[in-house]
Amino acid sequence: MHAQDSRTGTGHVVVIGGGIAGLAAAHRLLDRGARVTVLEASGRVGGKLLPGEIAGARVDLGAESMLARRPEAVALAREVGLADRLQPPATATASLWTRGTLRPMPKGHVMGVPGTAAALHGVLSDEGLRRIGRDTELPRTEIGDDVAVGEYVAARLGREVVDRLVEPLLGGVYAGDAYRISLRAAVPQLFEAARAHTSLTEAVRAVQAKAAAQQQTGPVFMGIEGGVGQLPLAVAESVRARGGEIVTGAPVTELRRTGGNGSGWRVVAGDRVLRTDAVVLALPAPAAAALLRAEAPAAAGELAAVEYASMALVTLAYRRADSTLPEGSGFLVPPVDGHTIKASTFASRKWGWIDEENPGLLVLRTSVGRYGESEVLGRDDAGLVDVSRHDLREATGLTAEPVATRVTRWDDGLPQYPVGHHTRVARIRAHVAGLPGLAVCGAAYDGVGIPACVASAYAAVDQLGGDRAGLDALIRNPVQSLHGGAGE
Repeated sequence: MHAQDSRTGTGHVVVIGGGIAGLAAAHRLLDRGARVTVLEASGRVGGKLLPGEIAGARVDLGAESMLARRPEAVALAREVGLADRLQPPATATASLWTRGTLRPMPKGHVMGVPGTAAALHGVLSDEGLRRIGRDTELPRTEIGDDVAVGEYVAARLGREVVDRLVEPLLGGVYAGDAYRISLRAAVPQLFEAARAHTSLTEAVRAVQAKAAAQQQTGPVFMGIEGGVGQLPLAVAESVRARGGEIVTGAPVTELRRTGGNGSGWRVVAGDRVLRTDAVVLALPAPAAAALLRAEAPAAAGELAAVEYASMALVTLAYRRADSTLPEGSGFLVPPVDGHTIKASTFASRKWGWIDEENPGLLVLRTSVGRYGESEVLGRDDAGLVDVSRHDLREATGLTAEPVATRVTRWDDGLPQYPVGHHTRVARIRAHVAGLPGLAVCGAAYDGVGIPACVASAYAAVDQLGGDRAGLDALIRNPVQSLHGGAGE
C-alpha cells in the first residue's frame, strides 16, 4: 500500500499474524478501504486469547481480562458486536498468599509501590514498614533514561516491598523478574513522576492524585461473557464479513521487497505467493526477526534479542458441593515465599457468567512459571496439576478431588521488557521506517496487554498511510499493563 493508497483505500495489505494485534490491524485497514489478507501460521486465530471448556463450562485458557481504563480493547469489542456481552469482574477483591496465610491485597499503591508505609501494613514486617519511612530522608536517586523497577524501589523503600508486593504484581503481568523489568516500560506514569520528585513515596502520591483528579469511573478491568477468547473470533468474523481474507495454517517463509522503487512486497506462505502493496508484521519478536533478516537485518538483530518467558495455566473444575473457598477473586504469590504457583484465580467467583452457567461447578485456575524457571515447566501435565492442588490446599484448605483438569502451556508466551526496552523498540521502528509499506505491531513493542496490542496495531496501520500521530501518542503515553487481580 503506497502512502497515497492507504488514504484512498485502493491498496492490498497482507497482515502476517492472526493474534489480536494482527486482527485489529486488519479491522482498521478495512475501515480505511484497503483490501486485506491475514496469514496465520497456526490452525486458529487469537494468539494468547484462547476460549475453551472444562467439565462443560466455557472458560478462557489464555488471558482472561482486559484493561478497561484504556479505550482500545473495549471499543474494539463494541465495534464487533460484543457490547452486550462485556462484563466487569463480579469481585475484584484479591489476596496475597504470603508469610503463611492469605492476606488482603493492600490498597493505596501503584503496581505494588506504596505512597505511605501504612498502605502495606499486614503484608510487610515491622522492619519493612520502618524502611519505607526512610525514603523521605534519602538523597534524590537519578534514574536517567530508565531503571529496573526492583532495583530502584529496593534502593528507596527496601527489598521487602519488592519481594512481597511489586514482584508478584509484575510477575503476574510479565512472568518476569522485577529486578530486570524496565520502570519506564512497565510503570510509565511512575517513571515520569519519579523524575520530578525527590522521594519515591512522594512520586506515588503524585500519580495517585493525578488519577483522582481525572475522576476515572467504571471498572478497571473488563471481561466478556464466554471469555475474552471470544474477542478475536468476533473480530475475525467482522473482518471476513467485510471482505477480508483470513488464511490459517499458512506460515510465512519469505518476505521480500519487489519493484524498482522497492515499494511493493512479495510474501511466500507455503504454495501461496502474494504480491502486495504493504505488509503489517504482527508476530512475536523471534518470528518477525526471521522474516526481516533479508530486508532489514538490523531490525532483525534487535528483534532476535528480545527475550520471552514461558508459563502454564492449570484450570481445575470441582463439584461446588465438595468445595469451599475463601472470599474474593483469588490470590497472588510472592516468589520469596518459595511456593510453585505464582497466582490463582477463583474463576467462578470472578466472572458472573461462569457462575450463572455452571451453578454446580467451581472453576479455578493457577499460573505456573516465571522468566528463567525452566525446571518447573519441565514437569508433565499431571505434575503441574499435582503441584497446583498442593499449593491450593496449603493456601485455601481445598482438599476436594477435581472433576476435570486442563493444562495450557504458553511456551515463550510473554515478551520481557528489560531496562532500555523503549530504546530497542525505537531502533526497530527506525530501521523498519526505511522500508516503504512495512509496519510492525504486537506485544513485543508497546505493552503486553490487549489494549496495548490493539493500540500498537492501529498505530502501525496509520503509519503505513503516513500518519505518525498514533505512534507518537503511544510513545508519549504508553499503555501500562496492569494485573487483573489474580491469576492473569
